[in-house]
Amino acid sequence: MHDLHNGRILLTGGAGLIGSTVLWALNRRGLDDVLVVDRLDESEKWKHLVPLRFADYLDADDLTETLEVDPEALGPIGTVIHLGACSSTTECDADFLMRNNYEYTKRLARWAIERDIRFVYASSAATYGSLESTLDDEAPLTDLRPMNAYAYSKHLFDCYASRQGWLEQICGIKYFNIFGPNEDHKGEMRSVVAKACEQIRESGSIRLFKSDRAEYADGEQRRDFLYVKDAVEMTLHLAASDRNGLFNVGAGKAQTWLDLVRPIFSALDVPERIEFVPMPEHLRAKYQYFTCARIDRLRAAGYTAEIPQLADAVGDYVRNYLIPGRVLEPNDAPYARRATTIA
Repeated sequence: MHDLHNGRILLTGGAGLIGSTVLWALNRRGLDDVLVVDRLDESEKWKHLVPLRFADYLDADDLTETLEVDPEALGPIGTVIHLGACSSTTECDADFLMRNNYEYTKRLARWAIERDIRFVYASSAATYGSLESTLDDEAPLTDLRPMNAYAYSKHLFDCYASRQGWLEQICGIKYFNIFGPNEDHKGEMRSVVAKACEQIRESGSIRLFKSDRAEYADGEQRRDFLYVKDAVEMTLHLAASDRNGLFNVGAGKAQTWLDLVRPIFSALDVPERIEFVPMPEHLRAKYQYFTCARIDRLRAAGYTAEIPQLADAVGDYVRNYLIPGRVLEPNDAPYARRATTIA
């Protein structure tokens, strides 16, 4: 096992959705010797850091220079949790993605491996491409066909790490459809829960894509949705373990868009009004109707916690964060359990 209390934690992407929630979960464990790395630019994600505790902050553009020029300035690093990346699946600048997601990760991973520092990084379920099935994290990487530049930049590092033999020494996490507090800065890349809640509050209804397949009714297309609070529990479990390689982080259960959005109406206490609209032509060829994470390797790594009901997760997010416009605070409960279960 790896002791997260042993040395400083270097957390990249620390102001983002998953990164700030990891910092929240570390704070709840009494850990605040954390060096947060991110690019704040003109976004509002700095607000996610305000309530949280950490030792220092470093801009992402300065990290690699610091590693090369004066690595001791970072303090005695014991763990690297590398979540920083451009996560936009619509980003068209492939050169930027290669520099930011691929080369940056190579450099940081090599630095950590050479110093025997625990290295955990974010890959992505997008690396599976158009596959529709129970997606297996033990599938040969050469069989995967990513469908956008973001996914390819993530897949390319997975492949490089595999060729270098690094996957026997580091842990990569393939996140599925993550939603939850502290995603407000993501704009159009926010989760359907966040965007649907906004639509309902503005117009009283939401719009979902119609199905173009006879075997799926409208709204019955299925995804593996996972609340960010659960995703970080899985992440920190793996970080504290001695397991390496690639791991799916998802619910291990495919649920419909209707399963996802109906609890939003309940949380807002408004009548259910769902409109089905035609799918844009440019999406039809690559739209996935079923995705589900196989999480056998995660379970074999000792993660035994029950994954709460999707309706509970949506209820916690909508009632405790979206409605009041709050960010995560260290004293927030890990979960709104059955006391706030939505019918």
